[in-house]
Amino acid sequence: GHVKTFDEDLYTQLLQYPQEVIPILDMAVNELFFDQFPDTDLIHQIQVRPYNAEITRNMRTLNPSDLDQLITIQGMVIRSSDLIPEICAGFFQCSVCKMTANVDVERGRIQEPVLCANCNTNHSYTLVHNRSKFSDKQLIKLQESPDDMPAGQTPHTISLFVHGELVDKVMPGDRVTVTGIFRAVSHRSNPKNRTVVSVYKTHVDVVHFRKADSKRLRDGSGEEGMFPPERVELLEELSKKVDIYDRLARAIAPSIYENEDIKKGILLQLFGGTRKDFKKAGRGNFRSELNILLCGDPGTSKSQLLQYVFNLVPRSQYTSGKGSSAVGLTAFITKDPDTKQLVLQTGALVLADNGICCIDEFDKMNDSTRSVLHEVMEQQTLSIAKAGIITQLNARTSILAAANPVGSEFDRKKTVTENIDLPPTLISRFDLIFLVLDPANSTYDKRLAQHLVSLYYKEQAEEAEEHFSMGILRDYIAYAKMKFKPKL
Repeated sequence: GHVKTFDEDLYTQLLQYPQEVIPILDMAVNELFFDQFPDTDLIHQIQVRPYNAEITRNMRTLNPSDLDQLITIQGMVIRSSDLIPEICAGFFQCSVCKMTANVDVERGRIQEPVLCANCNTNHSYTLVHNRSKFSDKQLIKLQESPDDMPAGQTPHTISLFVHGELVDKVMPGDRVTVTGIFRAVSHRSNPKNRTVVSVYKTHVDVVHFRKADSKRLRDGSGEEGMFPPERVELLEELSKKVDIYDRLARAIAPSIYENEDIKKGILLQLFGGTRKDFKKAGRGNFRSELNILLCGDPGTSKSQLLQYVFNLVPRSQYTSGKGSSAVGLTAFITKDPDTKQLVLQTGALVLADNGICCIDEFDKMNDSTRSVLHEVMEQQTLSIAKAGIITQLNARTSILAAANPVGSEFDRKKTVTENIDLPPTLISRFDLIFLVLDPANSTYDKRLAQHLVSLYYKEQAEEAEEHFSMGILRDYIAYAKMKFKPKL
């Protein structure tokens, strides 16, 4: 945005010829730096990474006309590969007279010197590995965010190539905005032949990553200076109020009527506990995450609460009972199309690490799917032994589940345990179990109807205030998690 307001021509040139303009910007910045601080010693040059180009495109609308241009797309990282060393300067040695030659990469390939200048032998050069220079490279798969998807379509994925400094900056599960150069690469039909297929593969060379949008709570990796001082002051003031607990509970899903206790429970879940470490006593880590089960009549806005929490927390996943399998929640083994090796793809519970996993229709899950949750809800890890991959993954996630009682209506003649009908091993792992009942009396229904109608004649200011309260709540929770580790 700044470049555009400063100089329109420069902006259009940057968008249309990024390969030429960005190196020029780099040179200018480095010259300026060395003019001001002539005696400093830089390990490597300062790099310019422009971001926030105005054409924030949807992945589906990328056309051949966008090739070699600077684009900005949003999405969720679903997979990142290992480090791939990529050669950036080759060191060759003649096998006859030991003459050496340095060759730089040009347009992605290295021209091997053919004739030795010293002894005139043809094709005698060999590549010396440990004298060549390599740079890091990583392949990342980005899937489009569900907000941009047209109805009834499957999500698109796109490959990103990351170089140098940006490697390992994003993890699977992060929501990012990517600025980069859209490229097309010819694809060989057979790696040994030189013939090239007429179909090109496209990818994006990343220039800049921008982590999750400000609409969501920042993840635990937040830096110190992420809140402006006036915001911190406001949060500190809020925390000194006497009724802060009730205020924050009222700020959760304000459009849902009553249910104060449930909102307080969810608030405590959002804050979480503190991690306790009893390794000296030989008991390992204690979990600090709360698990909550909402059980009750249909039509009591259980799913609404789940949706609200899902939209509030950054690393959260939303699944439904029948639509998820045991493998989809934990991890599954697939063949990597590029390397033909078996790789582990993580499922919803691992992606929601340090977040909340919302599971709707909990009672309609298969028993095999439900049995996966036993380990996650107590030990906070996931052990896997499949296809020669034996590992233990972290799944420090809180689980917020919503279920209907047996016969889908709460029967008041039976006891609570007969109504819920989940295995006792699973029920014991839920810290808070809420019964959300529909009281069948007319005064309650009148008040509820009044509340529903009042949602529609709200003023703009009130609506803005409600939105504001969501922002404050998010910041308050993030600040509290970042700063305070209370002890008993």
